[in-house]
Amino acid sequence: MSDDKKRSKNLRANEVPRDGFVLAVDGVLKTKYETLPEATTAALTLKKKFPVIHVEVFDAVAQKYSPVAPS
Repeated sequence: MSDDKKRSKNLRANEVPRDGFVLAVDGVLKTKYETLPEATTAALTLKKKFPVIHVEVFDAVAQKYSPVAPS
């Protein structure tokens, strides 16, 4: 894997993130991203592939969820 394309970090089941942005799929925190645009892009891609699931982006610093809906 190249250095410029790093793989996003998966969270442990009992880990609550303190920084970054995390995808929440059906209420379960899944994958951590460093920036909001990265997390939003991943969330939109996932939502377009599987429109039935509930996808949100969790801001770990603000402790807020933002729902994602395809445009």
